[in-house]
Amino acid sequence: MNFLKIVCGASALVFFVTSCGNRQGSSEQAPPQKYPTAIVNRQDAELKSVYPVTIKGKEDIEVRPRIDGFIESIYVDEGAVVKKGQSLFRINSPQSEQALTSAEAALKSAQAQVNIAKVDVNRIRPLVEKNIVSMVQLETAQSTYESALATLAQAEATLKNARATMSWTNVTSPVDGVVGTIPYRQGSLVDKNNILTTVANTSNVFAYFSLNEKELSTFLDNLEGTTQAEKIRNAPNVILTLADGTIYGQTGKIETISGTVNTTTGTASFRAEFSNIEGKLRSGTSGNISIPRHIENSIIIPQKATYAQQNKVLVYLVQGDSVVQKVISVLPTPDSKNYVVTDGLKDGDRIITDGIATLNHGKKVSVE
Repeated sequence: MNFLKIVCGASALVFFVTSCGNRQGSSEQAPPQKYPTAIVNRQDAELKSVYPVTIKGKEDIEVRPRIDGFIESIYVDEGAVVKKGQSLFRINSPQSEQALTSAEAALKSAQAQVNIAKVDVNRIRPLVEKNIVSMVQLETAQSTYESALATLAQAEATLKNARATMSWTNVTSPVDGVVGTIPYRQGSLVDKNNILTTVANTSNVFAYFSLNEKELSTFLDNLEGTTQAEKIRNAPNVILTLADGTIYGQTGKIETISGTVNTTTGTASFRAEFSNIEGKLRSGTSGNISIPRHIENSIIIPQKATYAQQNKVLVYLVQGDSVVQKVISVLPTPDSKNYVVTDGLKDGDRIITDGIATLNHGKKVSVE
């Protein structure tokens, strides 16, 4: 019995010592982790809004035949640079040729009738003066002559129209520009419903893009002027980025904004004009257009200092020895590395700038 008591007492003693050691170790806490921080302040910022664009020539004109017929000759190739009035196609139109031949014959016949009627008038007039024939015969001859003159005038008009129609067999370029695709070849039967090609005047080009209602309102609110026309005149020059990522060498100018919003897409259409003297821009190509915006006295923070949660952007704001979550409103900068804070922060606020993945609301930190 005494042995058992001693053993039990020793066990209890060991348990007590062990328990005390565990409690002593748990009371030791690790020091707060250090995080890099920054105190926000205000500075000027340059932003840009980017939109997809479609580029078209200043004049993109469809070339159609004005008469029915077969393509007899093609004088240009696709991509050729042409001048206004330059021949593009020759149309073989038998009907037009027949109409011209008939008109020429009709004119000769009408001219002959005029000559005969005039001879009659000249023959009868002296006889009337000598009272050999009555005045009625002269008046009749005079009427016949005037009718022949009218027929002649009609024949001349018909011939003029026939010649004009024949001139349409030579299809010419309506403007200076570049020839598009040519879907038809020699021998093809064409009519006015067929597009032979297009000629694009690309000395200047138009870039078309769209903004939704909210973007349109923000864009106009940030421009000086009272009317839309004044605001457009004060709009900054825009930058064109081509499909291969290169930036076009010349800036453009916004020329027009549609007066209505498309009810299907909810957008308003914009048109910017770019000079294309070197011919680098082609009608039908695409790219992106950037509208710069200067913001003065703004707060800029690195994007890595933020995180998204439920479609909101948040930062960790340092308060004392801990951090709190703060919802902010931001605009991205062109370099995609920073944000311009439009709401949620003020001068002097200190935020965590890195390592935010290991933070949570209320966590104690040590700032560098």
